[in-house]
Amino acid sequence: MRNALERRRATFLRGLGAERVALLFLLMKGYRPLARRYAAAGGEIDLIVMRGDTIAFVEVKARGLMDDALAAITPAKRRRFSRAARAWLSRHPWAATKTWRADAVFVAPRRWPRHLPAAFELEMS
Repeated sequence: MRNALERRRATFLRGLGAERVALLFLLMKGYRPLARRYAAAGGEIDLIVMRGDTIAFVEVKARGLMDDALAAITPAKRRRFSRAARAWLSRHPWAATKTWRADAVFVAPRRWPRHLPAAFELEMS
């Protein structure tokens, strides 16, 4: 049996791989990357991408089953994610005129990634 440190490392590496897959998938859809693994205000955003006048703050979830990935974005995760999005926007005033949304990309083994635009509402106040 693996120890806790090995399990955490494996989970971390699986997450990095899922983020790479998600980024490549979004690039194929015409998105341009603005940031990866942005952390601020007690939250983290896996990817920040832009297409046209829309900035998408993207949460990437990698799970063995797609349904497990869908359930993994909890209300607490949404609050931390939104705090980080507000922090990023405060540091990039040019983005004030753009449309913002919280997207999700779900990655499961042997499946195409699933991109869900506007997966949840950003809490902007």
